[in-house]
Amino acid sequence: MRLATYQHDGGTRVGAVVDDRIVEVASDMVELIAGGAGALENARALARSARGTSLADVRLLAPIPHPRRDVFCVGWNYSEHFREGQLVRGKDVPPDLPEWPALFSKGPNTVVGTEAGVLFPAPHSEQLDWECELAVVIGREGRDIPEARALEHVFGYTCANDVSVRDVQRRHGGQWFKGKNFDTHLPLGPWIVTADEIPNPHALRISTRVNGTTKQDSRTEQMVFTVPRILRDLSAGMTLVPGDIIITGTPEGVGFARKPPEFLKVGDVVEVEIESIGVLRNAVISTGR
Repeated sequence: MRLATYQHDGGTRVGAVVDDRIVEVASDMVELIAGGAGALENARALARSARGTSLADVRLLAPIPHPRRDVFCVGWNYSEHFREGQLVRGKDVPPDLPEWPALFSKGPNTVVGTEAGVLFPAPHSEQLDWECELAVVIGREGRDIPEARALEHVFGYTCANDVSVRDVQRRHGGQWFKGKNFDTHLPLGPWIVTADEIPNPHALRISTRVNGTTKQDSRTEQMVFTVPRILRDLSAGMTLVPGDIIITGTPEGVGFARKPPEFLKVGDVVEVEIESIGVLRNAVISTGR
């Protein structure tokens, strides 16, 4: 089932997307997720029983428009992305893959939905970059989650664009937090696809287009750290709760690693597409707009 948060007739609701229509099934996405199997089955029944509203008549928001905690992020998680990073740094040797994932976070104010504007970072920077990523939405609370049972804690998946301000990302002591946390720099959507429809999150095509030109084109099977491994490591000593969001790293093809480097400009349109989920589309806008 595809579940979206949307605005219609002045209100915000959660709906099931059926073909080209959306059927209201709840008032809040996190409450629906936390309701477990019973709430999800009730949503399925509602989706079957009503005709709904045309998708063309509603505005889709991020599936979880205001996350209750930071979004958890994984850096350097596709084998070919390690390689392109090595080449940018002038190291023409196969990279040594790490034993543990690099983890950071993006604050709730970074999150926007599909078709929302992504703010250009001037006057702080002009090095705005794209990163398509598979996002995981937690459905069941857990701490010290065993890798073998980690997918039992997943509610579903959505598309993410880990928009990054590259020079700011690099200049703060070698850590990424500031350059990853500009407002509007984490588009999510267009909806959550429930986990039963994606039994293997490591068999999906993932891509980015900028103004219609493909920049990234890979498959999630290239992840160095799988979704279960990420959940195992992230939950070590730390409780994950329903509605938590985890983005899982990007493949090769980011702008800063191109020759010459390419960065986004005001007016550019970025589309992130993930097989079995959909297309997340956002335009870069000026802070003066």
